[in-house]
Amino acid sequence: MKVAKFGGTSVASAEQIKKVAAIVAEDKERKIIVVSAPGKRSSDDTKVTDLLIGLGEAFLNKGEAEEELQAVVSRYDDIAKGLGLGQDIIATIEADLRERLEFDRNKPESFMDSIKASGEDNNAKLIASYFQSIGLQATYLNPKDAGLLVSDEPGNAQVLPEAFENLAKLRDTKEIIVFPGFFGYSKEGTLVTFPRGGSDITGSIVAAGTNADLYENFTDVDSVFAANPNVVENPVKIKRMTYREMRELSYAGFSVFHDEALIPAFRNSIPVCVKNTNNPSSSGTMIIAEREYFMNPVIGIAADEGFATIYVRKYLMNREVGFGRKLLQILEDECLSYEHMPSGIDDTSVILRQNQLTPEIEERIVTRIREELAVDDVYVEKDFAMVMIVGEGMHNTLGVSARATAALARAKVNIEMINQGSSEVSLVLGIHSEDADGAVRELYQEFFGSAGDTVQ
Repeated sequence: MKVAKFGGTSVASAEQIKKVAAIVAEDKERKIIVVSAPGKRSSDDTKVTDLLIGLGEAFLNKGEAEEELQAVVSRYDDIAKGLGLGQDIIATIEADLRERLEFDRNKPESFMDSIKASGEDNNAKLIASYFQSIGLQATYLNPKDAGLLVSDEPGNAQVLPEAFENLAKLRDTKEIIVFPGFFGYSKEGTLVTFPRGGSDITGSIVAAGTNADLYENFTDVDSVFAANPNVVENPVKIKRMTYREMRELSYAGFSVFHDEALIPAFRNSIPVCVKNTNNPSSSGTMIIAEREYFMNPVIGIAADEGFATIYVRKYLMNREVGFGRKLLQILEDECLSYEHMPSGIDDTSVILRQNQLTPEIEERIVTRIREELAVDDVYVEKDFAMVMIVGEGMHNTLGVSARATAALARAKVNIEMINQGSSEVSLVLGIHSEDADGAVRELYQEFFGSAGDTVQ
């Protein structure tokens, strides 16, 4: 049994949904179909989720938003007409939206969760209706009825263990189940959305819960590439990669998956295949627990911007018991998480996401570190990028770091920080954001310059 998830571009229009139906009909093992909200039909289009955010915010601010509501309904109406569906489904969708607008506005986070989730929920209803109209035995299933239980954290839901037991009942379904992505329900019955990449998270959870033989993630590219195609021209395709490699690359900015999306599949050893809705015959990229290794120790290179560094210097820091704990306690008091913490004997740097730092938080942190830890110097630098070189084969290969630093020297990129995880699956290089694209291109040339069009 396969679980197949279709992203926003795959369900953005009637034409795309017809492709989805053909893919589902072609393989009887595709039993559970997880769908996103309609995405962009072209580069200058607006995806339905953004229309819904505008609807929710307008209603919160003004108490009415008829124009914004009709913009959402119009998108679904265009799709329904293109699929030859009657007005019943559009009436259902409009009624659902109006009901959601009646939700308690004194809980704005939960209100917005409900409005945003309607994109996936109503698209699932529409797609199930279309499947039925062309003779497929299909049914829409709401996550609440499926038992997809999550924590009550608006916009940041975490799946609860009971959800997997509930979803296991779906494995032997005779019908095709169309399942909306992006949200689940708390034990109290409140709708709660997942963080970004939420439909991918849903697909992974459903695949794990049903112990699927394969989780297929359909998107608008033939495979995962070894580097961002917007930065590197015609990068090689990755044929096979491991869960750990995909998670590392996702963390560093790969747009195929949110870095947490595959964790449920990973924990249950469910193989994942990334495929193209517009070219389903392509083999795609298989993401598996273990893979064979060939000549190239590196599988991919990615860069993510938006980091800041808190630099701390104190003579004899290495001899002061508890210094690191006290430093991190100050960050914890401000509810900040950190990404890396490279250290020397008299200095240390804490690297964190820049968007966590407001001017007020930054001032408080610097003041507390200076006064409470009696340091010689402390300051914050911003606008850093983390370039990540990833590959399971790196730990058995000499000279990867030397090749990487030599490549960046050729590109005249100054390295501010080097950090290699204990698993040696990735090598992280901290550089200034303005150098990120050039660094990725030079590193790609170093590790993939003589490769063909595919890397194992």
